[in-house]
This record gives sequence, C-alpha cells and structure tokens, in this order.
Amino acid sequence: MWLKLVIVILLALILISLFSGLFFLMKDTGGRGRLVTALSVRIGLTVLLMALIAWGFWAGQLAWHAPWLQ
Repeated sequence: MWLKLVIVILLALILISLFSGLFFLMKDTGGRGRLVTALSVRIGLTVLLMALIAWGFWAGQLAWHAPWLQ
C-alpha cells in the first residue's frame, strides 16, 4: 500500500515540476537556469518513478489486473 502512495506522490511532484518549468519558460527573462533545473528535477523524479514501478512488479507488490491478461 505504501508503494502506491509513493507513486502517486511522485506523479504529483512530476506535475508540479512540469508546470513550474512552463512558468519559468514563459516568465523567466533573467536566464538564471531555473528552467534547466526544473527539467533536471523532473527527469530525476521520472527515473525514480520508473525504478519504483519496476521494483514493485519484481517484488510482487504491483500486478496487472486487466481481464485479457488472466
């Protein structure tokens, strides 16, 4: 159960990073690199999310529940 909660939290953080990057793209004129930082954070969170999902399937905590797979 905790793994699913962590996955949802990571998805929310990825969305926040996505919209902060959009904000910096539209409004940041100083060139301080905040857009690159937002992109780097989003990539790192996505890699962590994919690793958690893979570990969840490997450990048996996540499973497919599609009727055509059973």
